[in-house]
Amino acid sequence: MKWMRGRYRKRRFLLSVICRFCFRLLQEPYTAASARPKTKLLMSLTIEKDGTKMIKDNIIPLPKEQWKGTVIPMRYTTEEYYDVDMQKVTDGYEIAIHRKKFDTPVTHFPEEYDFPDKLYQDHWEKAYAWGIVEEKDGRQEMIACIETCPEEWSNRLMITELWVHEKIRRQGVAHALMAVAKEQAVLEHRRAIILETQSCNVGAITFYQKEGFGPIGFDTCCYGNRDVERKEVRINMGYFPRRKQKVTREDIVIRREEPDEYHKTEEMILKAFWNKYHLGCNEHFLVHKLRQSDVYVPELSRVAVVGDEIVGAICYSRAWLKRAGDDTTERTEEYADHADDVGNCKERCGGSTPDQRECCGTEEEQVKEILTFGPLCVEPGWQGCGVGGLLLEETLALAKESGYEGVVILGEPDYYPRHGFLTCDHFGITTAEGKNFDAFMGIELVEGGFANFGGKFYESEIFEDLPEAENEEYTKKFDAPDRRRFPGQWD
Repeated sequence: MKWMRGRYRKRRFLLSVICRFCFRLLQEPYTAASARPKTKLLMSLTIEKDGTKMIKDNIIPLPKEQWKGTVIPMRYTTEEYYDVDMQKVTDGYEIAIHRKKFDTPVTHFPEEYDFPDKLYQDHWEKAYAWGIVEEKDGRQEMIACIETCPEEWSNRLMITELWVHEKIRRQGVAHALMAVAKEQAVLEHRRAIILETQSCNVGAITFYQKEGFGPIGFDTCCYGNRDVERKEVRINMGYFPRRKQKVTREDIVIRREEPDEYHKTEEMILKAFWNKYHLGCNEHFLVHKLRQSDVYVPELSRVAVVGDEIVGAICYSRAWLKRAGDDTTERTEEYADHADDVGNCKERCGGSTPDQRECCGTEEEQVKEILTFGPLCVEPGWQGCGVGGLLLEETLALAKESGYEGVVILGEPDYYPRHGFLTCDHFGITTAEGKNFDAFMGIELVEGGFANFGGKFYESEIFEDLPEAENEEYTKKFDAPDRRRFPGQWD
């Protein structure tokens, strides 16, 4: 579970700024929408004991092709504002931000701007939106939404829109929408979530603070040259997912998995992959099936443990390279039938040493037994701490000691090259279909172990034999999160 990080730009600030932010929490909820006639919801949002889940079940993706250009009525009334005062002092500038009261309530509405809020505006090229819709006069109408867009160069996720209709406020809808953005940030390994609000939108600032956001900057002329006078200064706020510090080998225990830990390991795997590549995931089910197969290599597979918590795992299985001969030869277990538990030749050639692993076959074909692994994963709260790298380093050394000459995987092309993996075209290896691509990588554990052989890569059919119905049934053993559509999913 390693993802691409954007390239960071370096900026220099010429001013020395002393910021004194004096935000105080208000008790009233965020209000930022105009009233509309009550209509029937697609699903009831009445809050009962399971109200939070009912809200989550109503949040759906809002596809760009259907919702692009939808106007968001960001209307709100406020009696208070945060006054922004910036004064030049000897050693720079001093900035004070204090909450104050308006003489009379102030209302802001979309019509006063030339640039009303809309979904999927052109300048947010990679935006993605979720929301709650209702049926009205035979059509769908949006009554709540959140839109996000990645800021790739800084590896931050920006919330570009967040709105809830007043008739469904105070039911946790905004909190549920924010939870979607936070989940996306974790899945994409974003270092922060950022957004903008206005100094006069005290209700919004209060909500964001309760969600863990804090001020990270401001702009006194974002909307016009009278923003300070109008008490409508742009306030930038940020949320920083909690990250644990980098771990060393002394901080964790890396060992073989115990049978009574199988469920705990699979639960960690489910959390690591949930909603990343598909709705839900099946990697936990894959590990369950791998353990029951002849291709699984438990003597090399490992879990990473901190205290009594399993925070990472890597699962090895046998795979094969085949060169020349009939390409229609059955893959996988056919070769395992005449190899012992470390892959030495038995029935066909009577071999008994690791050096003879590649002599299985006939005069027309040669087969070399190698390794693959998958999944390699880390519990979300421990991702980015170096756990995966430690698992890789230790198990690759064990594989080399066991006589294996290399490992071929399908994995994240932005992560594994940092650990010595190269695309398989460097070794003359292709997939069974004769293809190569960035995610198809390998590493030689013995110099020339791959390059002197080449061939096509075959792994167990278990990796493809994961029926959805069986996966659904097996997943019921776990307290799985909600399935949700996110950008970047394969299907």
